Amino acid sequence: MRRGPSTFNIASVVLGMAFLYAPIVILVVYSFNASRLVTVWGGFSTRWYAALFQDQQMLDAIWVTARVGVLSATLATLLGVLAAVALVRGGGFRGRTILAGGIYATLVMPEVILGLSLLLLFVAAGLPRGFWTVTLSHATLTLAYTTMVIQARLGSFDISLEEAAQDLGCPPWKAFALITLPVIAPAVAAAWMLAFTLSLDDLVIASFTSGPGATTLPMRLYSQVRLGVDPKINAVSTLLIGVVATGVIAVYLLRQRRAPA
Repeated sequence: MRRGPSTFNIASVVLGMAFLYAPIVILVVYSFNASRLVTVWGGFSTRWYAALFQDQQMLDAIWVTARVGVLSATLATLLGVLAAVALVRGGGFRGRTILAGGIYATLVMPEVILGLSLLLLFVAAGLPRGFWTVTLSHATLTLAYTTMVIQARLGSFDISLEEAAQDLGCPPWKAFALITLPVIAPAVAAAWMLAFTLSLDDLVIASFTSGPGATTLPMRLYSQVRLGVDPKINAVSTLLIGVVATGVIAVYLLRQRRAPA
C-alpha cells in the first residue's frame, strides 16, 4: 500500500516555494503601489509604469540590453550548434580536449576573472569598449550553456535518419539542415532562451566591457539602487519577469508539441 506525502514533506515544499517566490510576488505587487515609499502600500496604481516609459535613460538601457541579448544569444547558439556537432560527431580528433576545456571553462570561472580577461583582451586588441564588446562578452559567457544543451540532445539523435537522407543523394549539410535541425529545434530554442536570459541577468561582465552608450539594464538598476530604491525599479523588474516567463512558457509549449514526434 502506497503512502501519501507526509506533513513534513508538504511543509518543506511549501516553505521552499515560499522562500523562492515570495520576494518575486512582493516585488510584482508593489510595482502597482501608488506610494513613493516602496515599503508602504498606498493603494493600487500604474503610475510607476507610466513614469517608466517617460524615463529616457531607462528606456535606452532596456533597448541596449534587448539588442545585446538577442545578438549574443544568437551568436552563442550558432557557435553552440557547431561546437556540439564537433564534440558529438567529431570522434577523438586532435584538440578535442582543448576545445571542450576551453568551452566549459566559463562554467567554473568566476565572472570577475572572465570580465577582467575580456577587458584586457579588448584593450590589447585596440577595440573601443561599447555595444559590440558587451555582445561578444555575453556570447563568450553563454557559449558553454548553449553547447551543453544542444550536445545533450544531439547525443540522443538517431543519426541513421541523416544517413538515410545522404544515401538518397542529399548532401551532408543539407541533410543536417533538413533532418537533424528540425528534430533538435526545441533544444536549440531552449539554448537560445537560456543564453538570452543569462545575458539579461549579467552585471559583472558588462561592467568590465561596456563603454559610453552601452549601459545595460542591470547596470542602470544597480546604479539607481545604490542611491535608493525607486518604485520604477519594481515596474521594470516586473516587466522583465513577464518577458522571461513568456519565453520560458513558449519554449515549453514548443517542446511539448514536438514531443510526440
